[in-house]
This record gives sequence, C-alpha cells and structure tokens, in this order.
Amino acid sequence: MHEIKCPNCNKMFQVDESGYAELLSQVRNEAFEAELHKRAQELEEKNKGDIKIAKMEQEKSFSELMTVKDKALADKDMEIQELKNKLAMGDSDKKLAVTEALHDKDKELADKDAEIIRLKSQIDNQKNESALKEKNLEENYKNQLKLKDEQIEQYKDFKARQSTKMVGESLEQHCQNQFNSIRMTAFPNAYFEKDNKVSESGSKGDFIFRESNEGVEFISIMFEMKNEMDTTATKHKNEDFFKELDKDRQEKGCEYAVLVSLLESDNEFYNNGIVDVSYKYPKMYVIRPQFFIPMITLLRNAALNSLQYQRELQVVRNQQLDLVNFESNMQDFKDAFGRNYRIASEKFQTAIEEIDKTIDHLEKVKKALQSSENNLRLANDKAEDLSIKKLTRNAPSVKQMFDDLNNGEPLNSGEE
Repeated sequence: MHEIKCPNCNKMFQVDESGYAELLSQVRNEAFEAELHKRAQELEEKNKGDIKIAKMEQEKSFSELMTVKDKALADKDMEIQELKNKLAMGDSDKKLAVTEALHDKDKELADKDAEIIRLKSQIDNQKNESALKEKNLEENYKNQLKLKDEQIEQYKDFKARQSTKMVGESLEQHCQNQFNSIRMTAFPNAYFEKDNKVSESGSKGDFIFRESNEGVEFISIMFEMKNEMDTTATKHKNEDFFKELDKDRQEKGCEYAVLVSLLESDNEFYNNGIVDVSYKYPKMYVIRPQFFIPMITLLRNAALNSLQYQRELQVVRNQQLDLVNFESNMQDFKDAFGRNYRIASEKFQTAIEEIDKTIDHLEKVKKALQSSENNLRLANDKAEDLSIKKLTRNAPSVKQMFDDLNNGEPLNSGEE
C-alpha cells in the first residue's frame, strides 16, 4: 500500500499496487506530453528566431547589395538553403527527441507490465496454495468426521449388543488393553492396576496409575471409567461423578483425578479433547477414551520436569519426618519420665504421709510419756511432801506414839 497526499486538500489516502501503477502511468504520460510540448515550443520559437534573424539579415543584405543582384540572389538562395537545413535539423532533433521519449516510455511500460505479470503470477500461486491448503483441510476434516462417525456407529453397535454392566466393563478393558500394549516401552516402571481396596467411606475408583523414580513417587492418577447404553432410561452426566471421584483421589492419596467418559456424547464441551474441570475440583480432568494414553503421557512428562523439585521436597519431608520422630521420641521420653516421676512423687507423698502418721503417733506416745513423767513427778513431789505430822494429823494416838519414840520430843514441824 502507498500513501499519496492530495495537493488541493492536503489529505493523505492509500492506494494499492494496481491503483498506484495506474496513477504513476498517468503522471508519467502527462509529464512526457508536457515535456514533448515544451521542447516543440522551444524548437518552434528557436526556428522563428532564426527565421526572423535570417529575414533581418536578408533585408540588410538586400538593402546593401541591391546593386549586386546576382550575388544577393545567390546569398539569398544560400541563406534560404541554410534555413531549410536548420529547419530540417530542427525537425530531425524533434523527431529524435520524440523517438527517445517514446522508447523510454515503452521500456518503462514494458518493465511495469513485467512487474505486474510477476505480481499476478505470485498472487495466482498464493491463491492456488491457499486453495490447496483449504482443500486438504477440508478433506482432513471430512476424513476425521467420517472416522468419528464410524467410531460412533461402532460404539453404538457395540453397546447395543451388551448389557449396561458389560458396557462399563468393556470401557475399563479397552483402557487397560491400551495401557498394557505400550507398558513395557513407555511405562516399564509404572504401576497401573484396578483399585480393589475399598476406602473407609465404602467407595473405590476403577484404576490407579503410579510411577516412582529412585524411590520418589512423582506422579499418581486416580481413573474412573463411565459409560452407558443409549437405551438406558436414566441418563447420567459427567458432573454426577466429580464429587465421588475427588473423594476417592484424596482417600487413596493420588495427585490427579481423571474421568474417562462416554457420557453426554453430544456435548461439544467434552468432545473437544482434554477438559480441565479444576475450577470445581482440584487437579481433575474429563477425557474421551481416545485421549487415555495422551493424558497419562502429558501428566507424566509434566511431572518428570518437576522430579528434581519433588526429590528435594521429599528430602525436606524426610527431614521434617525425622524431626517429627525426634519430637515424638522426646515426647514419649517426657511422658514416660513424667509418669515415673508422678508415680515416684505419689510414693514419696505416701511415704511422707506415713511418716507424718508415725510422727503423729510418736507425738501421742511422747505426750503420753510426758504425761506419765508429769504424773511421776507429781507422785514424787507428793512422796517427798509426805511427813509423819501430815500422816498423824487426824490420828492423835499415832502421833503420841511417834512422840514417845522420839523421847518425848514433839515432831519437828519441818517434817511436814
């Protein structure tokens, strides 16, 4: 595309190659005609000037050489001949200029025509290539559509000859056969078996895929296969199985969940290939059976790229597990030590209580002994305080006897 400025309104507008070539041709033709006309005018003016000069010279010669008639006539004839020659030369120059201009124009037009032919040929080639590509795409689409119709007919015919249970089992068998056919070449170290272990909630998936590298599991997929006959009264939807599949994935410790489904065969949302439904449940996909192996390969290759990070994560997890085990052992030691300490403390407290009881008993014995000692002291005091005078206070005859024994002397009052 070319941009051209209008000399009147100064507005810019665009023209394509053909329009630009046509404008260029018009401009060049007008310029050539203008140049040709200009050169013709210049030659004509030059000839007029020469003729005028010649006439002036002729008149001068005629006036000066009027007497020499013959010579004047001869000079006049000569001048006339010269003028004719000049005119002839002017005509030749004009014709030569016109011829050269026409030659240049023809050459330019020829080059332009060649360029136009080349561009047309290139456009035709591009059109042919586009038409060929369009035809190939159309044929490929028709072939794919035909193959898809054939597969649909095969599935319909196959399902028409099976019960509902056999339809589901046949889809599982189909996927298992597909995997086993390339197991040794593509997945020699992978685990792919039916999920026969019923979880605590009473459910289980269909197949589990796991693969490890040097003891590090880097990919795990829970598969669920769903199919139903066209004549089934109750038509299920793929969404009906998302919640149960996600629960099975979590209970079996799988990273991804994939629903291999032939349900909703007319739903274009599920017919376009691998459908990511992680907006409802994390890491969950819905596929048709033909995408079973590509789905495993896609997830496996993506996981292989992160294997190094998973190894480092596993090392960190092991370290954390060691730390947890250390903390658990420490806690067990603390619990055992605390239990023994508690038992020892209880025994110690019991011993203290028994000692306190013994001390209380001994205190009672002590008090009893102290009380006995006090009574003995009082008895001793009473014994020491005993005297004949006191004994004979109310017995005058006995007192008299003691007085007689003391030679008639009365009892010492200090004996009291």
